[in-house]
Amino acid sequence: MSDSENASTAPVLLYDGVCGVCNRGVRTILRFDRRGTLRFAALDSDFARGVIARHPELADVDSVVYVTNPGGSDETVDIQSAAMFRVAEYLGGPWRLTLAARAIPPFLRDWAYARFAEVRYHVGGQYDTCPIPPPEVRSRFIDAA
Repeated sequence: MSDSENASTAPVLLYDGVCGVCNRGVRTILRFDRRGTLRFAALDSDFARGVIARHPELADVDSVVYVTNPGGSDETVDIQSAAMFRVAEYLGGPWRLTLAARAIPPFLRDWAYARFAEVRYHVGGQYDTCPIPPPEVRSRFIDAA
């Protein structure tokens, strides 16, 4: 991502920055991301607030959000299971096998996602504040301290 223009249009994954499960998911993505272009921002960041302002349907969303072409006139957002599928598409390789779950109707996938989201802090713990990413990947985090 040496080109600043590419950095500004690279997809962004919004996530719950204090969620232990979400943070482990982000670390997993970083480990398997061969392209190194996907960026990250916590749901309570200034960047995420801007995305939410542009997409009022996200006002009450407490979910992972995959943002394509952030800030552009063709910006799109995917949430819940659709966002997870976008990450699998982005990662490619064996992660694409999870795309077979698209055969499950979206309302069932998102119902299951919402049920897990309700207990995610019990399953994976919760941080007091969003952890600071390691220096080697910090540039991929928007609004990181």
